[in-house]
Amino acid sequence: MSERKLFYPERFKTASRYYTTGRPAYPKLLSRRVAELVGVNRDASVLDLGTGPGFLAIDFASHAGSVTAVDPSPEMLAAARENAARADASIRFVQGSSYELGPHLGRFKLATIGRAFHWMDRVETLRSLDALLERGGAVALFGETYPEVPANAWHKEFQALIDKYSTEDPARPQIRESAKNEAVLLDSAFSHLERISVLEPRETPVERFVDRALSFAATWHGRPGSREEDLAVEVRKAIAKHAGADGTVREVLEGHALVARRPREALAD
Repeated sequence: MSERKLFYPERFKTASRYYTTGRPAYPKLLSRRVAELVGVNRDASVLDLGTGPGFLAIDFASHAGSVTAVDPSPEMLAAARENAARADASIRFVQGSSYELGPHLGRFKLATIGRAFHWMDRVETLRSLDALLERGGAVALFGETYPEVPANAWHKEFQALIDKYSTEDPARPQIRESAKNEAVLLDSAFSHLERISVLEPRETPVERFVDRALSFAATWHGRPGSREEDLAVEVRKAIAKHAGADGTVREVLEGHALVARRPREALAD
């Protein structure tokens, strides 16, 4: 059965400008590990669905022969194009969504989705991807967490501020109450699941945490000035307590990928 999802096409129109500087990129080793597992090489094509600022598309451009990056937001695509140009990465950008998947996009060895699967009709998206992914292909869901280590002492207060500013977010129930991705994948054609995880220490300037908070459209509902300045002040104050003399905060990010393949093909490897 398909999932009934509300679509918020304007949600990231303004928040998108904070994504590149605010949202953390995934560890580079993570894309390499996924590419090795799935068999992505210079003969392979990758589809990055819900590309946002293009982080995953750029990472896989160094492993694949071609990358197609899709996003419904023109603002996000503009940011992704700028990031790809800076990285000298050749990527095909397409404005569209998971609701518009079809053979016009091509055939792929891997479909990547980073921090965006909860916006999609996941059942129908996986059904559509089954038709687009070649034999031995895979879907990989990417995300990040912050393990409970001393370097991440900042995280609890930061997350509390995000939650505080998100209470009136109309999409909150959709994000919080949807079934776990694992359950959806286990009921799909891609029911063989494997996890890959890479922990990476980083030194991050305080202002990047401010941008990170502002990149969550939920915190100020995409309305310039709604509570944007208040949130920035609170985040800056909370994070500064954890900064060193150089104004940076040590954090440990765990980038992870849930790789889903067709069981018969995965077991035949």
